Parts: sequence; C-alpha cells; structure tokens
Amino acid sequence: MQTNLASNLYYLCGFYPSVSHVCRTVGINRTQFNRYLAARARPSRHMLSRLCDFFGVEAIEIHLPPDQFQKLISLRKRVHPEPAPYVEQINALQRFSRPDMRKYLGYYHEYYHSMSSPGQVIRGIVHVFEHQGNVYFRKIEHIQGGSRQRVSYKFRYTGAAFFLDDRIFMVDAESLTQNEITQMILFPTYKNKVGRLSGLILGVSSGDQRRIACSRFVMEWLGSDIDLRKAIRACGLFDPASGDVDAGILALIDNSTMEGSALFYAAAT
Repeated sequence: MQTNLASNLYYLCGFYPSVSHVCRTVGINRTQFNRYLAARARPSRHMLSRLCDFFGVEAIEIHLPPDQFQKLISLRKRVHPEPAPYVEQINALQRFSRPDMRKYLGYYHEYYHSMSSPGQVIRGIVHVFEHQGNVYFRKIEHIQGGSRQRVSYKFRYTGAAFFLDDRIFMVDAESLTQNEITQMILFPTYKNKVGRLSGLILGVSSGDQRRIACSRFVMEWLGSDIDLRKAIRACGLFDPASGDVDAGILALIDNSTMEGSALFYAAAT
C-alpha cells in the first residue's frame, strides 16, 4: 500500500506546476514529501487528510493500485469538466494562502464606523473557519435600537479569506438579501498570539442612496472556543462617547485623514 500511495502522489503532482508548488501550498517540508514519493515514509493520519483535501481525493482512493487510481481520476475529470480559468484562479489563491490562514481560525469581534448610521460604531461577530481545505468566514451584524434595545435589523455575511503577500483579504456577500459584496483588507499579526487585526472595509450603505463608503476596520480575537450567544449579545451599534468600545479600538478605527495625503490609509496596530 505504501508503494501505491507513493505512485499515486507522484501522479497527482503532475497536475500542478511542480512538486515544490504542492509542498508550499499544502504547507509540508519538501524533504519529508520526497520520502513519501520514494515510499520511504508514510504520512501521519493528519498529514494524509491534508494531502487528500488538497488533491480532492479520499484516503481509501489514494491507496488504490496506480492503474485503478489513474482510471478513477480520468473518469472524474470527464464527469467534472475543468473549471473556467477565473474559477481555477480563485481556487489556486485559496490553496496558496491556506497554510498562513490557519493561524487566524477562530472567533472575533469586528469594529468599524457604521455606513448606515453615521457617527455610530458597529460591533459584529466574525467566525473564520476551514472547510474542505479552504478558509471561509461568517459574519453577523446584530444591530439593536430603541429604548429597550430590541433587535431592529440583522445582517449575515458569508465569504472567503486569503493570505497573500503578507496581507489578509476577506471578501463576503450579504447572505439574506444577496444585494451586497464587502471587502476587508487587514494587516496580519507578527506576534505568536493573534490579538487585534486592523485594516480597511469597503462596502455600501443600506440606506436609500446606497452610498459607497470605506472605513478603518478592526477584528479583535476572542478565541477558538467561546460562548457564542454571549458574544452575539455583545454586538450592536454604539455611540463612541458611551465608553462601551475600548479607547484603543476607537483610535484604530478613527477615520481622520492625514493632512496632505491624497489617499486613505489603514491604521496599523
């Protein structure tokens, strides 16, 4: 079975630019991967799962005799035609960014100045997670209003996250109304522990004029295992002067512009 695995891994690598490309994308040491290709070592269960996710095969399939495995892959390619070039480009970006994005899996509170309620700060909840080898996120903005803080409206977003050339890119769509796409670009953290990630968010106001707006944006790490209901209850729309939002976060999302600057820049943490 180890010889079968080695031959099948070598065959699958032929669909990619190089073995080095596969190693970089999966996040595996090239020397160790060469041992798998030479049948001198077997991957751990965790590593085998990562390899199978990357190549889009099952663990039981990758141990088949090479002739059976190649027929299986050939039939699968006929049943599932090659994706359009732009789809493959997105898939390639996901594969390339996945190893670096794993550090950021978990829950966050997001903060930025509301595009629909000027002068107010939104606190929402963001969950960054891995699914079938790619990194995605869900976002809920639970906006409250009125004297008794009853829920007035709620937005839900789903999207994909990419780590490309030392920046985190997050693109989502409003999943209830399907009428909006938002993009966030963030600085990564250079510390061992994720704390606050800052950057910019570009979106559209939900008002009648549908104005296009950009705001400084912060995601604050909550953890990978949290009381989700409590975190959502803490979300809402806040007056910056109320004391409900940390002063350090308010400083990072302050949308003041630099005198003499022709561009609007993110504030680095």
